[in-house]
Parts: sequence; structure tokens; C-alpha cells
Amino acid sequence: MHEACGVFGVYAPGEDIARLTYFALFALQHRGQESAGIASTDGHRIDVHADMGLVSQVFDEDALSKLGGDIAIGHNRYSTRGSNNIYNVQPVIVGEGKNAMAIAHNGNISNAETLQKELIDKGYTFNTATDTEVAANMILSSPEKNMVDRIRYAMRRLQGAYSMVIMTTDTLYAFRDQLGVRPLCLGTIGNGDGHKYVIASETCALNHIGAKVIREIEPGEIIAINKEGLKSYTDISDKKALCIFEYIYFSRPDSIIKDRLLYSARQAMGAQLAEEYPVEADLVIGVPDSATAAGFGYASKSGIPVAEGLIKNRYMGRTFIAPDQRIRDLGVKTKFNPLQSILEGKRIVLVDDSIVRGTTTPQVIKLLRKSGVKEIHMRICAPPICFPCYLGVDMATKWELIAAQKSVEEIREFIGADSLGYLSLDGLIKAVGLPKEEFCLACFTGNYPMPVQLTMDKLALESACPKKRILLKK
Repeated sequence: MHEACGVFGVYAPGEDIARLTYFALFALQHRGQESAGIASTDGHRIDVHADMGLVSQVFDEDALSKLGGDIAIGHNRYSTRGSNNIYNVQPVIVGEGKNAMAIAHNGNISNAETLQKELIDKGYTFNTATDTEVAANMILSSPEKNMVDRIRYAMRRLQGAYSMVIMTTDTLYAFRDQLGVRPLCLGTIGNGDGHKYVIASETCALNHIGAKVIREIEPGEIIAINKEGLKSYTDISDKKALCIFEYIYFSRPDSIIKDRLLYSARQAMGAQLAEEYPVEADLVIGVPDSATAAGFGYASKSGIPVAEGLIKNRYMGRTFIAPDQRIRDLGVKTKFNPLQSILEGKRIVLVDDSIVRGTTTPQVIKLLRKSGVKEIHMRICAPPICFPCYLGVDMATKWELIAAQKSVEEIREFIGADSLGYLSLDGLIKAVGLPKEEFCLACFTGNYPMPVQLTMDKLALESACPKKRILLKK
């Protein structure tokens, strides 16, 4: 499954903001591995350094030394709108002079194509093919005078999911859509010497840079941070729709969302699976790394010993980055190495977070069969995914989703498992420990929390982009 992006922002006079942002993006690398970028300002100009690749590949000491000042924002990208090309890297710089700003975005603006056409008719030009630049130009086009009101104006026009950070030459802004589909949190850094704050997609990024978590930014809330301190502007809706896959898979297990450590939530999912689908077996194996916690949960509840039967090559990256199916399949074979001496002759419970297309799972099961595993009982920490996501996850089209085309028994036969059990929706909600009404469950139920464009084209914004990009703006 293709993940959402990671965003970060920092307002910290006197701190090394470039390196703080670098290490925060490093902690958020799992949210996007196509490109990375940092923009900073010294109060007079905005500089940006961004490129294709991982954070460690994009930045070196020379690049970071050129990104000084008091404010910075950063971004890790997985493309949900716009192609995987250099001209679509973020942060995006728009405007000039006093209107100049840098913006980074996690989510998906479902009406971006309509808004882009409207802005082009008004004379706005586009340097990228991203919905992020559409959102930025919506802010610029606002008739309002101050920035907060401009953001409010844009939020009223934008449809879909967005957690954004914006940097002008003197202020850091952060805001979430009214439903809070994607996470965003607020923290403080330093030794209490002034107003120093950080914004991040996940709390793990704050922990890595020694920042203290204050709270989550609320759905519909706008935060503004500058030399006068922090101000919050709220227009909070009663309806919420946090993506449930932040708990199942997307966020790191050491992050906290809604006061719940995700590692413990995933353990609870595994335990619930053991209740719903018990089986006689010799070992429990969680597919590393996303289902490791769930594997421990299943083992603890069932009394079956847990084992590390698959060793993951952690330098491979995630297999969805591969550009075609042939290389995806090859990636699975080089991503995991089974421990034959532990597995041979055993009946195993194999716990994983999800089955989307059904391409990776059969390859893993074949590897285990070749290692002499006697029985494989597949257990999945999510209900069957039958509907695409239009809110920031480049998951798959409906015809690619295996659960939309096959029954559970047909999927079991297709993947080659001896048995297959999906966690029930009620069981998932019980494990997470929050009301069902708090979440977007559309990929399971087809009930989207807002109107969505069912025929959305990921590359629809490309025609207005000149396919070239200036990555340094003064």
C-alpha cells in the first residue's frame, strides 16, 4: 500500500533548524521515499533544497549549511497527485515579495483539477503538477488581507484530505482539514528560552529531535507561530474521519495518536485476531516490520510461541516503490530471507497488516513453503479492502483490489495459505479503543466521509505544468 507523505515545520530562533528538519524527516522517511526537501527563511528570503531520493541521499553538510534562519519546513513525498518527477518535489514555493511562501502537504485535494482550471483562468501559472500548488495558489488568490483569513478562504474551497505546513518569511503556519483525515501534531523544543515550536506528521519525529509533544492539531484548526508566540484559530467540526490505516500500518509503532501508542494498538489487533481466528500451530510470525507487534499480540493471546522466521533486508525499502510488477515480485524475494532451520516442518500463523492487490503475499508464502513450512495460517490485521482511497493514499483502483474481486476463500486459494482470517471491523475498532465515528473506514465499507471523485486521475494536473522547476527562490 502506498503511503501518505510526511511533513515537518519548525520555528526556533537560535537553533540549527536545517539539521532539526533533516533528522525529523529522517524519522518520517517511512511516509514517503520518492523525494525529500527543506525550505528555510532568515526573515528576508526563502531558500529551498529538494531532490529525488531518500533524505540521506538528498542532503549533505553543504546543502544543510545553506539553509539557515529561524523557520523551516520539510517534506517526504509519496506521490498521490502528480507524477514521480523532480518538478513535483516539495516544499513548493509560490508568490513573490511579501506574498512569497513555501508549502508542504500530506493528503489529497479531490477537487484540485477544477480549482486549477479556475486559477489558470484568473492568470495563475503552475510550476508543478501537484494539488499542493493548487492549494497554495488558492491561498494567494484569496481576497482576504491577513494570512489566517486567506487560509480559511482556501479551506472552504478545498475538498479532500490535507495536513499542511506553510512558511512565510516571518511566520510558520499549520492546519488540518475539517475531518482530520491525516495526522498532525504540535511540540516545543529548546530549554524554555523563548517561543520555539515544531509541527510534524507524527510524534516519532518530535522524539527524534528532543522535542516535547504538546498535543495534536485539531481537525479544522489553524496554528500560527512567530516572534509573538503561538496562536490558534479554530473552526472545529463535530464530524471526524482519521484514516484508520494510520493505526494499522502507516504511522510508526512508536508514534502516539489520540493518546494511544500505536505499538500497543497493533498488539491488541493481533490479540483480537487470535480470539476471532484461533488455530493449532507451532509458531507465530509477524511479517516484519509492520506486523511485528500484531504477531506478538496474537502469540500472547493464543499461547503459541512467537518466532522471527523472516529476516527483513532493511536497506531494500518498501516494495511498492518498484515501478512495475516484475520488479515488485523480485523485490519481495530480496526483501525477506526465511530462517529454514526454525521454520522447517512447522505449522505457522503468519500475521500481516493487510492484503491489497494480493501480489506480495503469495510471494512470501512461496518463500516459506520452500523453507519447509508444513502449514501456513494467514491472519490479517484489517478487514478486506474492497474500495479505493481518494483521501491521500495511492492504494489501487477497485479492479486491482483483490477483496473487491474475490471471496475470502478465493483469496486463500490464490495466495496459497491453508487458512485465512481477516480481523472484523468491530474487532479492529475494539483493538484501537476509540469510537467508530472517529475514523474513515471507507476502504472497508465504501462509505466515504465526504463526496469523492470516483474517477480521479493521478496525472490530471500534469498538462498545466511546464515540466521544469526552479528549486531556489530569493
